[in-house]
Amino acid sequence: MTLMTYHEAGASWRPLSITLALLAGVVLLDVILPGPDHVLAWLAVIPLVAGVFALGVLAGRRVWSVEINEDDLRVGHDRLALSAIDAGHLQAMAGGDDVGGVETGAQVLGGGWSVPKGRVGLPLRRTDGASLLVPTRDPESLRRALLARLDT
Repeated sequence: MTLMTYHEAGASWRPLSITLALLAGVVLLDVILPGPDHVLAWLAVIPLVAGVFALGVLAGRRVWSVEINEDDLRVGHDRLALSAIDAGHLQAMAGGDDVGGVETGAQVLGGGWSVPKGRVGLPLRRTDGASLLVPTRDPESLRRALLARLDT
């Protein structure tokens, strides 16, 4: 059994829920207001819209979810062993020391050329000296969770 100590979803189902609620309101208005009803058109459009939104959410969750378990840090399909993370660098960041950012062209865990919109890159240094970025919505919580896991 894997011990999960941190999880950050890569995408939310909220946009799909809001869109479906708005579409339900529009369908209700279509039925209530005078004029022809377009029920068959709505039966075709709603699943199509829901499917597109659901695919986007599933893709976001697969690619950008951040997890820390007992052995590694995982962002999407990328895994980094916790033993390969320089804990001293993280502790120095916590103390407010100027430890520098990341190297130009540092790898973004999870893939991609840059940190996705709506996320911040938490700079990590590996024990071999290479640096990388972990895309997260809450870098301070992730840093604390990593430090707690590395101290055990």
